[in-house]
Amino acid sequence: MNVGHRFWRWIADHWVLAVAGLVLGYLLLPVVVVAGLSLNRPSTRLSYDFAEFTLDNWRDPCAAPGMCGAVLRSVQIGFLATLVSTVLGTLLAFALVRHRFRGRAVANLLVLAPMATPEVVLGTSLLALLVAAGIPQGFWTVVIAHVMFCVSFVVVTVRARLSGMDSRLEEAALDLYASEWQAFRRVTLPLVLPGIVAAALLAFSLSFDDFIVTNFNSGTTVTFPMYVWGANQRGIPPQVNVVGTAMFGLALLLMLAVRLRWRFPRRRQTTAPPADGHAGVG
Repeated sequence: MNVGHRFWRWIADHWVLAVAGLVLGYLLLPVVVVAGLSLNRPSTRLSYDFAEFTLDNWRDPCAAPGMCGAVLRSVQIGFLATLVSTVLGTLLAFALVRHRFRGRAVANLLVLAPMATPEVVLGTSLLALLVAAGIPQGFWTVVIAHVMFCVSFVVVTVRARLSGMDSRLEEAALDLYASEWQAFRRVTLPLVLPGIVAAALLAFSLSFDDFIVTNFNSGTTVTFPMYVWGANQRGIPPQVNVVGTAMFGLALLLMLAVRLRWRFPRRRQTTAPPADGHAGVG
């Protein structure tokens, strides 16, 4: 009776953690399967069975014709879309949080519109606009399309960071005779930079992963998601799983690097050496 009581007491105290673990395992299950398939040689081109362990897929990830070119194109588009959308979204987030102007409520509503609109509607609408303007579809139209929906996510992410900041820190810097630019560079920017980095990583992942909007506006440009969609009709090469696993691992490394970057400087500050007046006492 005592053992049963302890067991149910443990369940009552840790059920939230257990549910969180189950949900996290469910979310990571496809990633584990993709990582396993990257080390697998299937029995046939159209099968996904775990037939034989191999490292050949990692030794030659460009064995599939055209795949590495599509990956490079997606990286280029993602980089350009991330750069433009991060700059525009950060400026817009500062304007919405720090300033009061006519039409601010409408601007807040319009920022959320691309996030709430189905991607099919976004893709077809932009395609109709480009056709009406006589602009041929290609690399740059894909970049424009990705910037269009990435800006909203950047604004929401950076705005959340700005809303949680203590404005008294900037006021204290101004009271200590810092100029507005010095207060921004030394106080505001370091505090909001984690939100900007998170927004940039989110924008890149959304751009790299997009298929629907890209499919409407790409013309003859083939990105990695479009390559996978086309290859599915004749059998997806196992090197696709290598790219997926590598991108997931790279994202984890970037998040870990950002986490460590913002953690260890604070430790160094807290373990600073004593003042000169107390040094050498003993």
